[in-house]
Amino acid sequence: MPVVNFKEYNEMLDAANKGKYAYPAINVSNMETANAALLGFAEAKSDGIIQVSTGGGQHASGSYVKDMVLGAITLAEHVRRMADRYPVRIALHTDHCQPGKVDSFMKPLIAETAKRRAAGLPNLFNSHMFDGSELSLEENMKIAKELMVLCAANEIILEVEAGVVGGEEDGHDTSNTPADKLYTTPEDMLGVYDALNGLGGRYMFAATFGNVHGVYKPGNVKLKPTILKDGQDALKKKYNARFDLVFHGGSGSTQEEIFETLDYGVVKMNVDTDTQYAFSRPVTDHIFKNYDGLLKIDGEVGNKKAYDPRAYLKLGEKGMAQRIKEACDNLRSTGKTLHKA
Repeated sequence: MPVVNFKEYNEMLDAANKGKYAYPAINVSNMETANAALLGFAEAKSDGIIQVSTGGGQHASGSYVKDMVLGAITLAEHVRRMADRYPVRIALHTDHCQPGKVDSFMKPLIAETAKRRAAGLPNLFNSHMFDGSELSLEENMKIAKELMVLCAANEIILEVEAGVVGGEEDGHDTSNTPADKLYTTPEDMLGVYDALNGLGGRYMFAATFGNVHGVYKPGNVKLKPTILKDGQDALKKKYNARFDLVFHGGSGSTQEEIFETLDYGVVKMNVDTDTQYAFSRPVTDHIFKNYDGLLKIDGEVGNKKAYDPRAYLKLGEKGMAQRIKEACDNLRSTGKTLHKA
């Protein structure tokens, strides 16, 4: 079906909250990874979120152009065209825009959506993430409020973050963050609600509870999911409200920890590091098994069937799709598509 509209996206989030499941949010950077995401969701019969980071957008525009906005637009348009052929709901999202890139990435994409809407066309992206976690909560929310108004006016859902997800992703390194900053307090969570409630529209909140970007063995990441419960309890007590929560940095989390976060209101979980590996692993296998055919050595001509990029990229697509199906199982979204045939 077509990429969702605002009403359909809200239905997705409401269903996840009510059913205590979450949508994998899959980072893509080219047509192959975008197709893998669509394939994985379709085979899992799960709705899902496909997202583009600043680095992913820049990569998609090519090493000569290096334009993160143009690349993001190109990927979004590809997904929009292809999603029509898949029997699941797909939402388009942008990931981790730090304050220094708001004017050069997020605002131009919002403006592109506004231009499309004025022409009677659907939104380009359904949601955007502002990552102001490097700022004080006051500074973070000052920018978030401005973006919330822009997003609400264009039926775009905003994602915000308070607290810091450790590790490194897409060139943004928070490895040296003090431990206490890796945990969002109930006071911070109430501060986010106070700042954004009443501005119209809808937002998701990436609260941090020890999660770390990157890949780690199970048990190496010290999560405290009860932080999410504490924040939700404080919000319910004071305002009788509930957050749509987002889980970042989930690699290395146990299944029990993931299930616990779903009970506390997580409706979206970013999946990137694991899908990168799942794409690259079968490509590496192909290269090792067909090494002689991939290279023209000692005057030989190689094997075109081995070095044709389509030969190994389709293997990467299938490998990544399989990992996405696992993510749907882990997040309980398998078989729960809202799409009506």
